[in-house]
Amino acid sequence: MNISPRQLLVRLLAYYFVALGAVIVLLLVDSPALKFLPFGGHDALEIPGIVVTDTSLSLEQEGVGRSAKVEATPEGIQSIILFLTTTLITTILVMLPITWTYSATRYEVGPSKVFVRTLLLMPICATTVVLLIQDSLALAFGLAALVAAVRFRVALPETIDGVYIFAAICVGLAGGIGYMGVALVMAMIFTLTNAVMWMIDYGHNPIDDARQAVRAAKLAAKSAE
Repeated sequence: MNISPRQLLVRLLAYYFVALGAVIVLLLVDSPALKFLPFGGHDALEIPGIVVTDTSLSLEQEGVGRSAKVEATPEGIQSIILFLTTTLITTILVMLPITWTYSATRYEVGPSKVFVRTLLLMPICATTVVLLIQDSLALAFGLAALVAAVRFRVALPETIDGVYIFAAICVGLAGGIGYMGVALVMAMIFTLTNAVMWMIDYGHNPIDDARQAVRAAKLAAKSAE
């Protein structure tokens, strides 16, 4: 995304103005849609039409974890599908400006297309994992074992890339526990801070400029081949 810092700031401010405005309107009119959005710490199993019965009170008292039997009506199933869909779509909407910021600020060194897509998709997985686990200790251990078996490894060329990965995980976790409002504010401060630092060239170092020039030359050479 070859745009100037000023253009990035304008795009981010316009996006967040619309996003926050939409949330405020929903709150003011007390829209029924709020119960299907990941705001206010919603639990997917607390949607009307879903009955949760605790079947292991003794285990919960011993600190082992919750074991619940879920009984759903057709209306409840539809509500859960709508809740999950809106939650996952919201994580994508919150991540969009973060991917814009990464692509714009890293344009000179050639941002990876795969990495940008990873940033957008990772919160979907993180949100789903949190919704699956809830407060089940057994599921938490099981998913940890599965992740260890997969051995997902990524070599990040720059420290800032790891920060963007961490931001994506934060958005996913917030969506899973129903606090997407926190993620929205975090993303707003995160992206605007990055854009301002890019505009004022915060932490300027001539050595870094030389390294970026070398990387740009290598990318140009590869493109010419």
